[in-house]
Amino acid sequence: MIETLKTLWDTVFLPLLDIGILAFLIYKTYELLLVTNALPVLRGLLFLGGLYLLAFVLGLSTLRWILSFLAPGLVLGVFVIFQPELRRIFTRLGQGQVFGLGARRYSLDIDAVLNAMEVLSAARRGALIVLSRSMSLRNAIETGIRLDAELSSSLLITIFGHDTPLHDGAVVIEKGRVVAAACFLPLSEQPQARRAFGARHRAALGLAEQSDAVVLVVSEETGALSLAYESKLLYDLSPEELRAVLAGLLGLPRERTRIEQGEGV
Repeated sequence: MIETLKTLWDTVFLPLLDIGILAFLIYKTYELLLVTNALPVLRGLLFLGGLYLLAFVLGLSTLRWILSFLAPGLVLGVFVIFQPELRRIFTRLGQGQVFGLGARRYSLDIDAVLNAMEVLSAARRGALIVLSRSMSLRNAIETGIRLDAELSSSLLITIFGHDTPLHDGAVVIEKGRVVAAACFLPLSEQPQARRAFGARHRAALGLAEQSDAVVLVVSEETGALSLAYESKLLYDLSPEELRAVLAGLLGLPRERTRIEQGEGV
């Protein structure tokens, strides 16, 4: 009986466990590459590796010599050009975000945030609101003014609705509390963002490139509502669309929109 169980363990369960762990690691690695926009780096390296293998198999000595000569410079160039993506990968690894370690769920009253954003949008008052998720935002918080206040629409409207010292910069919200205001965020250097958006949207995208935070923006010029996360910027969303995206990103119950219910917009 013991020998049978041992044979079954060695021939069935161990291979299944080995394959399962490997598949999980491959999936998480691919997911990490997607989130950090590092997938083009991997594709480029695979292309060069395939080209070198082809040159080796076919005996293309000149091409193989050129690739061997350029390889050190190409590797160094990849590290320099894609330094932001690589930094985000190692940051997530260091903070245990790859395998879901350290992730925390908390209840956030997004109604308070969305109500404030609608009021500010109607008044054409710019706003920048950061919703912390799992990664630490200490660097951003330390650039602002500590508040540690209970989250409410009135507080957000007061901060952004008037030209006070707290108006410039971002508000950071953690665990349903307004931790700090007037925080400075890193600006995105994406060429498209630099051409199409102002400082407020570039700051939202910049933080979304370096952390897993969700950043909300109200445009001062147009009143448009936007959202940045995981190096992406969703511009000019309706309140319903904003609520649906937020609910998905923060793991909150999501109400069906009128479009999903078959009603007119």
